Amino acid sequence: MAAAEPIPPTIEWRGHSIRLLDQRALPARLRFLACNDVDTLVDAIATLAVRGAPALGVAGAFGVVLAADTLRTKRQVRAAAARIARARPTAVNLAWGVARGLEAYERGGRDTALDVAESLAADDVCRNRLIGTHGAALVPVDGAVLTHCNTGALACVGYGTALGVVRAAFETGRRPKVWVDETRPLLQGARLTMWECGRLGIDATLIADGAAAALMGRGKVDLVIVGADRVAANGDVANKIGTYGLAVSARQHQIPFYVAAPASTIDLATANGDAIVIEERDPDEVTHVGSHRIAPPDAEAFNPAFDVTPARLVTAIVTECGAARPPYRRSLPAHVRRAAEVVTPHP
Repeated sequence: MAAAEPIPPTIEWRGHSIRLLDQRALPARLRFLACNDVDTLVDAIATLAVRGAPALGVAGAFGVVLAADTLRTKRQVRAAAARIARARPTAVNLAWGVARGLEAYERGGRDTALDVAESLAADDVCRNRLIGTHGAALVPVDGAVLTHCNTGALACVGYGTALGVVRAAFETGRRPKVWVDETRPLLQGARLTMWECGRLGIDATLIADGAAAALMGRGKVDLVIVGADRVAANGDVANKIGTYGLAVSARQHQIPFYVAAPASTIDLATANGDAIVIEERDPDEVTHVGSHRIAPPDAEAFNPAFDVTPARLVTAIVTECGAARPPYRRSLPAHVRRAAEVVTPHP
């Protein structure tokens, strides 16, 4: 049950608002944010109060309900839904969740949209647990796992994707050790993944991003596992900036490089990574740590939020249907089809 979980749900519908676990406050404070209107939700998405592809998908679906609750006309609801979907362009799940919520709203109104959004929230946790079950076997007993950004319960409604694989391995007694990339510039690894590992009792050590390749060279890493914000039809993977470099290092050191994500993150309409729009964020995130400026006043900065890892560097993509392996143009459509047949309990 959610009450027994060491990490509270990232997103819930409460009365007539969306309650978010505000990730901007972690690890110092466990704080919740009530989104009572679409403007607040869009700001929460843009400023990373809620983040992670699966969580964004559910936020998008609940956002349609919020629009229906607070706006007068269908035209206004549709416009609000479009705003929500544009809030972060790289993560395909956000637009996917908005589309699911809007289709339900058009079909049956606000209550139908709420029913669909709540089902997606429950479904996310169930599918993440399936990802963990399939991926745990890839983690050797006492294995050293390197991960990037945050891909645990905080990136989803609950449980996690790539960190969910580590969690499942831990729960089955494999005793993984985790190397956690700090993940500059916003330090999701340091702030969020380390916080989650502490709550779960998983053995984790924080490292600077630049230390990962050296650890691989010293034989200290058995596998790398990361999440994804979009997977193209050919298996190219868009994920948090720094992922591509990890994949190159893993290949150099003959270390498996795995991606864990629900099938909803697979975008068969996007042929390859060149077609993925990469979000560029405020340069201040690079020139500052929090409110403290670390670069000279006149320094320019470039701040892409994501990079694209070519499919040739990806050992396997773990979904709720198992591990998809090359050639991805054949295996990924099969996972999308099978995922549509997975039935998970309604809340």
